[in-house]
Amino acid sequence: MLKTLSQGHLSLLETCPRKFQHTYIDQLGSPIDPDLQERLRWGSQFHLLMQQREMGLPVAALPAEDGEFQLCIQALVDAAPELFEPNTAELRLSEQPCTLFLNGYLLTAVYDLLLIRPGRGQIIDWKTHLKPKTSAQLVQDWQTRLYLFLLVETTPLTPDQVSMSYWFVRCQVPETGAFAPQQVTIPYSLDQHRQTRAALQRLTDQLTHLLDQPQAFPQVEAAKGICRDCSFDYRCDRVAKRASLYFPPLSAVAEVPIKPIS
Repeated sequence: MLKTLSQGHLSLLETCPRKFQHTYIDQLGSPIDPDLQERLRWGSQFHLLMQQREMGLPVAALPAEDGEFQLCIQALVDAAPELFEPNTAELRLSEQPCTLFLNGYLLTAVYDLLLIRPGRGQIIDWKTHLKPKTSAQLVQDWQTRLYLFLLVETTPLTPDQVSMSYWFVRCQVPETGAFAPQQVTIPYSLDQHRQTRAALQRLTDQLTHLLDQPQAFPQVEAAKGICRDCSFDYRCDRVAKRASLYFPPLSAVAEVPIKPIS
């Protein structure tokens, strides 16, 4: 039975319980788009290099075809030198795991870089998306909500003393193609902390209830339009409903006589 929940689990459970079931309970998979696979490979390699750099290990020995990594890292250092300057009053933790047991589940997170100073905690997250998300989107993202919640719950820091900064490292200047990392920082508050706790309680209660039931998890409403890009649309019997938006029923299509070949 699933007992460990990450931000990905929470996001999918809230979006579509049925897809959550297919993905995490039934462990059904689907082929990964090659472009997505390459983006995931690039992101994984970038995170590894940033961890290596934080440990004081060299990152110069990269394959020639991956020189883009060096450009991105250097652009990031130039844009935010304060992130990389040694500070004796600062605790720096790279790829730092954080866990909390809540309502029967182990909530988990991994901080790309965690900076702890007297009376202040900052989560740094490297994003390799080609298009940055807005601040409004990130505030509602389960990664932001869970990561900040866990930091407050597992340290003496209060909500107003913590923040989370996303760095979108692959942003480029259209005219020159030069990398220009963009930052979005999300502050935190006691009200947000209480709201996240209530949401976590609700979702974990919901999951416990669903796991105790013999029937399939509920589907997302078709009207929301998110089934179109889901790999489980056929399994969930959403293909016919989707196709009806584009094709008329067969009864409305006139017959076309086929002449025999002479």
